[in-house]
Amino acid sequence: MIAKSEITKIVEEYLVDTDYFLVDVCVSADNRIVVEIDSFEGVDVDFCANLSKKIEENFDREQEDFELEVGSAGLTSPFKVSQQYEKNLGKEVEILTKSGEKLVGILSAVSDESFTLEVEVKEKLEGSKRKTLVKKNLDFDKSGIKYIKYLIRFK
Repeated sequence: MIAKSEITKIVEEYLVDTDYFLVDVCVSADNRIVVEIDSFEGVDVDFCANLSKKIEENFDREQEDFELEVGSAGLTSPFKVSQQYEKNLGKEVEILTKSGEKLVGILSAVSDESFTLEVEVKEKLEGSKRKTLVKKNLDFDKSGIKYIKYLIRFK
């Protein structure tokens, strides 16, 4: 079986001095290898093809057969690495907390361990008869959520 660490090392060496970053590497028991990359500018198909060739150069299919897929992290896939949080700063995201609460808001700040979500909530303001929409910043620990992902809206 091909080791995930071998693939990861090859990919990370290839991505040095590029705008791309590694999101995930999965290697199944039957040697199906899936490599997900991303970039702040989007992912180019030719770049994926060249990375795929580079990975294949390091393995002999005569000794160990494998299936290889190199592509971008899905647009609506949950974030897996810090760079995906940074890439989506200022954009609308959806989160699901470990307590089961689903929230939609603007990703307004990110650190290594946490992030801030700007949400609109209805609150009754002092001296007001009705609830009005108020923007609030909510801070979350990355470890306290099940997922966070980019939200696509069709208007």
